[in-house]
Amino acid sequence: MSRGWEFVAGAVTYVARLVEIGWRHRMEGGLAAAMHLRRRRIDAGEPVRTLGGALTVATPYGALAVLRRIPGRRLDGRDPVDQQWWGERLGAVHRALHGFRHPGLRPWQPLDPDASHLDAEPWLREAVAAALTAATRLTVTDHLTSGVLHGDPAPEMFLLDPATGRSGLLFCGAGGTGPLVHDVAAAVAYAGGAEHAGEFLDGYLAAGPVGADEMEAALPVLLRLRWAVQADLAVRYDCPDGLGMAREALESMPG
Repeated sequence: MSRGWEFVAGAVTYVARLVEIGWRHRMEGGLAAAMHLRRRRIDAGEPVRTLGGALTVATPYGALAVLRRIPGRRLDGRDPVDQQWWGERLGAVHRALHGFRHPGLRPWQPLDPDASHLDAEPWLREAVAAALTAATRLTVTDHLTSGVLHGDPAPEMFLLDPATGRSGLLFCGAGGTGPLVHDVAAAVAYAGGAEHAGEFLDGYLAAGPVGADEMEAALPVLLRLRWAVQADLAVRYDCPDGLGMAREALESMPG
C-alpha cells in the first residue's frame, strides 16, 4: 500500500509518496519510468534525488520519494471529456514505455491463490481461484500485448492543465510488467464498469498499443481479475467497505 501528499516549498508544488519498504525497488522503477516518459515528451512528475543521488530514502515508516508536481487539475473519471484525456494518456504512456527496462520491475504476479488470508471469507478463495484460472486460460490461448504496467491508473493520477491543454501523469506507479489490458481493467473499475467507461476506452484505443479485438476478448476476464485483486487487498489491509464493493462487482459478473 502507498500514501501520497502534496506540499508547497517556495513557489514549487511537490508530491511525496510513501510505500512499504519492500516496495522500494518497485517505486524506484516507477520513478525511472517517469524520467523515461519525460525524455519522450510525456509530462510526468519529476523525481527529486537525494543529496547522494538516490531516488528514494528509507524511513522508519517506509520508502519515501519526492517529485515536482506538473501543473494541472486531476481528472474526473465520471466526466466524459476527462475520460477521453484519461484513456489517451494511459495509451500514450503504454506506448512510450515499450522496451523500458528496470531491475525494480517484476513480472506480473497479481495473486497467490494459496494465501492463508483468503480463508477470511467463505466465498473469497473460490472467487480468487476462478478469476486466476480464467486469466491464466486467456494468457495461454490468446497473445496479449504486454509491457510496463502503471498498476493503479486512477483518474486522479492524471492531470490536465487548462492553460496549455497538456495532460500528464502525477505519479508513475510502475506495477511491474504484464498484459497491458490489466491496467485498462483497473481504470474501467475506477470508472464504474465498462458500461460507464466508453469514452475512456475510445481514448485508449486511439492512442494505445492494444487493438479493439484484443480489448474485447481480454477486458472482461481481466476486469474480473482486477476485482479479485481488490478483494485480496481489502482482506489483507482490513478494509470491509472495499471488500464489500469487490464482492458485489464479482458477483455481478457473468460466468
